[in-house]
Amino acid sequence: MPPSTRVALSPGSEDGAEVRWTRPEGIHLTLKFLGEVPEAGLERLVDHLGRLGPFEAFSVEVKGFGFFPDARRPRVFWAGVMAPPELATLSVRVETAAANLGFGKELRSFRPHLTLARFRSARPQPVLEALSKGKEDVSLGRFVVSEYFVFESKLSSTAPPEYRKLARLPAR
Repeated sequence: MPPSTRVALSPGSEDGAEVRWTRPEGIHLTLKFLGEVPEAGLERLVDHLGRLGPFEAFSVEVKGFGFFPDARRPRVFWAGVMAPPELATLSVRVETAAANLGFGKELRSFRPHLTLARFRSARPQPVLEALSKGKEDVSLGRFVVSEYFVFESKLSSTAPPEYRKLARLPAR
């Protein structure tokens, strides 16, 4: 595609009518999704995570694109996260701490990603698929993981999700 060509997918266009894009301030890397948590359970979780102790900060790279579950019936369009083993280790520590408090264990393997869009129906997205094809090695940048947060998310069928930080867990 020539550098001067611009492509837009937005609600109302033929290709973007069922796309819900993630607002930039809502993009995050999920270590563990907990679902509904009562106030007392939240306090216990934060206390338990705090007792895990600090972790060593590490760098990750945002690289490549894909679809969950796949491009034939996508529900999510994502940017990949290339990370050292420390990210998987942190994910296991968080998963174990949550499981010890009675939260359900995640059955799927940890696949770090940043959700860029969700689709209302699972049908092929040929424009996004074409734009992302062959971009596996395109880097969108790097960042250092020096802390993680417990977030509250308020979901609505008519507005974008709202996120609020409830607790900060720093690296060393």
